Amino acid sequence: MTTPTAANVAQGDAHVDVQAGVVHGDINFYRLPPDSSPEEEFAFALNYLDGRVRDQARKLIEKAVAGGYVTTEVQFYRLIALLSGRTLRQLVPEELDHLTAICASLPHLDDHDEWAAGLKVIIRLLAPVSAAETDLVVKEIDALNQRQRDGIYGHLEALLEGAMQEEMWRQSVTLADSQRTAEDRFTRVWKFFHPTPAPPRTLPVQPAAIPLRDWLRAGAGAAVFALAVVQLIVPVAARGTLDPFLGLLAGLVGLAAFCVGGADRYYRGTRLRAKEAQIRPPRQRRREAPPGGFARKVDRLFDRYFGRYIPQGTDRNYWLAQTAGIQRHLRDEVVELYREQRIEADRVAWLVRHLVGHVRGQWERDTLTAYRQQLRIPARTKVLHVGGLALLTGGSLWVVPAVMASAPLSGTGWLLLAAASAVPAVRSSFRIVAERRRVVDDQAEKDDKDTARWAAYHRWCHKLSDKPSDTEMAAWLESDRKVLVDQAMRQYRLRPSHVIAHAFIEAPAPSCKKARYPQGPWRYSRYRLLLFLLTDDGVRQVNIDLDFETAASRTTQRLNYRFDAVAAVRIDGIATRQQTFELTLFNGEPISTRVSEPDNETLQHDENATKIAELSLDASGLSHTLHVLEGVAAEGKEWVKHRRRHADERLADLAGALRGLPD
Repeated sequence: MTTPTAANVAQGDAHVDVQAGVVHGDINFYRLPPDSSPEEEFAFALNYLDGRVRDQARKLIEKAVAGGYVTTEVQFYRLIALLSGRTLRQLVPEELDHLTAICASLPHLDDHDEWAAGLKVIIRLLAPVSAAETDLVVKEIDALNQRQRDGIYGHLEALLEGAMQEEMWRQSVTLADSQRTAEDRFTRVWKFFHPTPAPPRTLPVQPAAIPLRDWLRAGAGAAVFALAVVQLIVPVAARGTLDPFLGLLAGLVGLAAFCVGGADRYYRGTRLRAKEAQIRPPRQRRREAPPGGFARKVDRLFDRYFGRYIPQGTDRNYWLAQTAGIQRHLRDEVVELYREQRIEADRVAWLVRHLVGHVRGQWERDTLTAYRQQLRIPARTKVLHVGGLALLTGGSLWVVPAVMASAPLSGTGWLLLAAASAVPAVRSSFRIVAERRRVVDDQAEKDDKDTARWAAYHRWCHKLSDKPSDTEMAAWLESDRKVLVDQAMRQYRLRPSHVIAHAFIEAPAPSCKKARYPQGPWRYSRYRLLLFLLTDDGVRQVNIDLDFETAASRTTQRLNYRFDAVAAVRIDGIATRQQTFELTLFNGEPISTRVSEPDNETLQHDENATKIAELSLDASGLSHTLHVLEGVAAEGKEWVKHRRRHADERLADLAGALRGLPD
């Protein structure tokens, strides 16, 4: 057998580049309450067992048993957790002692107890099963309830040897092949890595900002104008004719009409300019936000979705150029809304998509600038504005001669004072009215935005409502692993009975997404897997890239080497920081891959970084793989022979003890 030179899987300081993790903080699937009862500890142990976090499951089951909670169901899963994924020869002496003690403690198994039936099957599997008994044992397994069958086929497929092992493996792979696509996996799995969307927000309406000088000018100007008008009435009344009064009345009516029309015209103009400023392409390129910050991530979201949501029949460059101002305005709004709330940008991606989609819809309906039509000056306003000015002018020409004739000096003064006070008062009143109308219209727009955003938010939450559970993620991953092991054995033309043991190293692939439950292990969207098949002839190693979202896999490297070619196996790094698995062959470079990344940003208030790292490594099967490979590196093939010989002696004792158990 040749021993090829090994190539690094991830050499030196190659960066794995795992994206920021998502923690589904509203789920208590793994959160064991303080002062929990043994029954609760057992229930959470089953959660961990379903999540393939076997060591933690064993610890909690033993804790429940120590607390006095011992039933046939507990004993069934106690054995499942101890034996999961391993052959009897892979158990260390302490575990064999524990297995013997569990079996010795079993009470009389009542035939009417469904969990006792499952225990009987496991005990049957612990003793040697002849080829003639294979079909009978399989029938006994198939007669169990669904959960017990899945537990045995899903966890104990490696337990046996010979014909029974072949049959168990076939049943297990068949189950895995059906489960890996079950529960609509390919349309749901991406949702596990999606963070909980942040609730929608809208910028509050700015209250009316009216400077004090405008209030003073409007108030004082109106008071002075009223005084001047009263003073003008005196000389007009002295003439004893009605015509000057009609002229004065016409002037006042014209002034009122001019103010009403002018105020509406002024508001529409200022509102139109403000709207145009929101969509006008920026004259200067905006300075980029600091790398890694919330604003920079929001920039990328808007760039991504404006580049993706292009209206039909529209040139990409033209679309981006024409909407640059809108993009800037919306981006600034989102940054302003969420920057100070410690919210990850991915949680507002739904809002960015909604905003960009709304802009695209307006573009396609040709309503992006509909405000221009809405703010056009109506005929009524023009009539009031122009007609009022004309009536004011006509009335003034009618009144002025009468005033000048009755009181030339004082009348001229009051006329000038009326004009001088009216002009600033009218201008200030325009600004006051415009600001008050702006508040009303802004509030109406805010209400419309709130309604649309909440509707989009609820639609997105509904879309995410069937997010897979961690148990489903673990079941899919375990099914992928079994199918990959079966494919590797077929490639090497190996039968299950030829494989002493198989082991995995699971690591996050470059640029993958990751997510987890509180107190649970990390799950990744893409994995880098190292599969080791131990046979009598040596080690077959297969390096595989697995896209978990599509279940597509690609073999990147295949290596064959003898047991004595393994020089060293080790894990570098601290659990809470970056850890690297390294396998060194005597005639090759180290084979290394990162199995964990530093993670302190996603910890919940009741979580410990070391504990989370341990759970993730437990779920990845790293401790089991290390134990196997370290033994091979230390003793070579002799380790396999020694373990097999020692285990056979212990198993013979175990078989004797099992024969003495009550039925």
